[in-house]
Amino acid sequence: MTGHKAFATAILLSVLAAIVPAKAQSPLPEGIQIGLSTDNVSITAGFSGADLTIFGSLENPDPLVARQNRYDVIVVLEGPPRPVVVRRKDRVLGVWVNLDSETFENVPMSYSVATTRPLQDITEPNSYKQLSLGASNIYMQPADAGDSPATIEEFTTALRERKAATGLYSENVGGVQFLSQNLFRATVRLAPNVPVGTHKARAFLFKSGLFIKESSAQLEIRKSGFEQSIFRVAHNYSFLYGVFAISLAMLTGWLGRLIFRKD
Repeated sequence: MTGHKAFATAILLSVLAAIVPAKAQSPLPEGIQIGLSTDNVSITAGFSGADLTIFGSLENPDPLVARQNRYDVIVVLEGPPRPVVVRRKDRVLGVWVNLDSETFENVPMSYSVATTRPLQDITEPNSYKQLSLGASNIYMQPADAGDSPATIEEFTTALRERKAATGLYSENVGGVQFLSQNLFRATVRLAPNVPVGTHKARAFLFKSGLFIKESSAQLEIRKSGFEQSIFRVAHNYSFLYGVFAISLAMLTGWLGRLIFRKD
């Protein structure tokens, strides 16, 4: 019996000896971190757009996967969420009028994407839907859930198209470039009409088409100088600002008639 016990103990110890090194050699989980070139962007009336640089690094990357270019990174700069009203115009008796409208809640006012490769080459469409990644996968929440799905889809498509046409929703394929096996740089575009407020930068790491990890950082965009003063007054003293604006318009009209009056 003693021999059998010793044999069993020896087998157990050999198994444990094989398991412990395997655990010690197991790879660390991969991750991603990002940092912005600046935390604040000030814009004036003459702001014509700018490129924002976002630096990042991969944590514990697999050297073989990196050499085979099987890591992909998608970086998104998402603007502050606000309600948006989309109107549909139709011609009535020769005049274009607003007939129907749809209100959406918490719509990102801007959405800029930078990628290592075209989106269709990185992962499957279902992955983007699950992550709500990409302008076409942003959930547009209608204020009136009772509207028909067809109507909501029509206005949702119109909203995305309008955002893209004004440059607020954009995609920069190749805008993410690896500087080494673990360091990368992303360039996202700030449109001339970029909204003020808190923007959120998000970086998504994929390996061989599988989502691995996400990291985020915040960016504050604000008006500066005289524009900031007007913006602050308009928001903090909206009634007085409205009275002033109407009075100024009336004064301007009166002066115009006075100057161009025919004797």
